Amino acid sequence: MTKHSLRLDDFLPYRLSFTTNLVSETVASAYEQAFGLRIAEWRVIAVVAESPQGVTQQAIGLKTRMDKVTVSRAAASLIARALLERRPHEADQRSHLLTLSAEGKALYSAIVPKALALEKQIFSRFSAAEIAQFDAMLRQIDAILLEGAAAAAPSSPQG
Repeated sequence: MTKHSLRLDDFLPYRLSFTTNLVSETVASAYEQAFGLRIAEWRVIAVVAESPQGVTQQAIGLKTRMDKVTVSRAAASLIARALLERRPHEADQRSHLLTLSAEGKALYSAIVPKALALEKQIFSRFSAAEIAQFDAMLRQIDAILLEGAAAAAPSSPQG
């Protein structure tokens, strides 16, 4: 191969995506079997649990990088299952705040130990220092890409 060719398996963005998909499939399978939740539903529950005063679907999308249709479908499913409650947003009448219902809180409490055990299993071959370094590298990649997205966003007209 020449210096200007690309071998997919050696291309780090691909490797990151491949590994992310493997982890997501493993987590999704575990949550589906144990709790009847899709990964998007679990992510919504987790974000709502971190925001006891309530959180908008838009904020969930920003935090999880899920598109608004995925967030909306997950929220609707969780509301239908009585795991989430929806109430008006006093500061913004166009949106609603989502909170966990009593059943949602109980489900979250049941999932957390299993989620942490799954995380421990996935990273069991790494030292605490390696895990901390990996986390720091992921956060640095996030920052680089988010800064790039902000730089590429069109500027607002000044009046």
